[in-house]
Amino acid sequence: MRRDAVRKVVVVGGGTAGWMAAAALSRIMGEIPDFRIELVESEEIGTVGVGEATIPQIVLFNQLLGIDEADFVRATHATYKLGIEFRDWTRIGHRYVHPFGFYGLNMKGVEFHHHWLKGKALGDPHPLDLYSLGVVAGLQGRFAHPRPDQPGSPLSKIGYAFQFDASLYARYLRALSEKAGVTRTEGRIVEVVQNGESGFVEAVLLQDGTRVEGELFIDCSGFRGLLIEQTLGAGFEDWSKWLPCDRALAVPCESSADTQPLTRSTARAAGWQWRIPLQHRTGNGYVYSSAHVSDDEAAATLMAGLDAPALADPRPLRFLAGHRRKAWVKNVVALGLAGGFLEPLESTSIHLVQTGIARLMTLFPTRAFDPVEIARYNALSVREYVDIRDFLVLHYKATERDDTPFWDYCRTLEPPEGLAAKLDMFRRNGRIFREDNELFTETSWLAVMVGQGIEAGGYHPAADILPDDETLKRLAHIREVIAHTAELMPAQPDFLRAQGSASGVSLRRAS
Repeated sequence: MRRDAVRKVVVVGGGTAGWMAAAALSRIMGEIPDFRIELVESEEIGTVGVGEATIPQIVLFNQLLGIDEADFVRATHATYKLGIEFRDWTRIGHRYVHPFGFYGLNMKGVEFHHHWLKGKALGDPHPLDLYSLGVVAGLQGRFAHPRPDQPGSPLSKIGYAFQFDASLYARYLRALSEKAGVTRTEGRIVEVVQNGESGFVEAVLLQDGTRVEGELFIDCSGFRGLLIEQTLGAGFEDWSKWLPCDRALAVPCESSADTQPLTRSTARAAGWQWRIPLQHRTGNGYVYSSAHVSDDEAAATLMAGLDAPALADPRPLRFLAGHRRKAWVKNVVALGLAGGFLEPLESTSIHLVQTGIARLMTLFPTRAFDPVEIARYNALSVREYVDIRDFLVLHYKATERDDTPFWDYCRTLEPPEGLAAKLDMFRRNGRIFREDNELFTETSWLAVMVGQGIEAGGYHPAADILPDDETLKRLAHIREVIAHTAELMPAQPDFLRAQGSASGVSLRRAS
């Protein structure tokens, strides 16, 4: 056994990020002799908890933890998610869906979208959405698990994620973590103790005088970044020139009859409004630019856009788009909001916690804290933030809207270099490249570029391997198969009841 191994990890802050970290560490490393994990949180300090919608990678994280899906869905009042519906982003009255999974199927070794682009050039008017089971089933309110045992069915490759109550998810992970041996300490941190020579964090002192020592500290303290920023001064990269929204209002409302397994994003005059349907309520929020709308106007817009009575008053949040210049400094690693913030337009908040944990496990340190490994962690973290940033900016940049100063600003902004290159490549000949295993796949870039009205100047010449009439015939067949498969899928509420994961909880206003 290594003599320089880290034996004590302290997680500062609970919430979704803190308990995800504790659960993963205890699951992977909990059986190492003398390895301890302690999480410090204060009930006095609330959590932001806006990350209720997720992307498909969360399924793998839950599987890693050995979570029973039906039990998890029931306990967190979760619903399923097949993608994100965007309303009024391209122009008012327009909508499209960014689905999980794939479009159509590759034919003769050529990516499907090139055959679709060829069909479009031949006069086929059918939109891209009709070639995705996630879109067709999602809009019909239907859901079913993937069926890899049926390779010829569109169900074999359907992708899904969850929409859940973030506070209930944190509670669920806390129970798993404590069962695996994680110690939870209640208390407010009043001082961070550093080594006088190295500057490494040695301990945190609580208000009641308790001293919590550790060798590796994971900062999940939220926007304030108690360890990574206030103590170690990691610095912050400000991206507000590309992502000008800097505030949000969040409010729950009663459930409605709309049970589509989709997160909805509706563009507003100075930002966008989210709608996340759970089993027991619907989460709503307005992400907006304070330079373009007042808080009172934003609150009025949010409340007018609810599809059921509100269950509380709107809760305000303030943020700045960007990331810590270094997510790992000395013996402190920042996760979640402590590491940075990108608005939840594509439901990436919880995923960034997940990938941060994965990188930490890959590069888990000894007490030597190798600077080469730390540098690699930081470089990978920045690269991931940049990739997601570019994808988010695409939604704002590629719009026809000119009805408000906010949209004028977004439409005319100079895009980041990586996004500009992707747009140029697609506009020339419909080509899409996924850089360095970035989070968003070719399917995602295709969905948003086409959905936002970006026109491809052509298609891959190899798509002409099929005669024109054969191309049109195959496109029609794919649409028919997807439509038929969707019709056979159960409505989401029926699916939840059938698998025993319906929570049976529904919130209503107090009478």
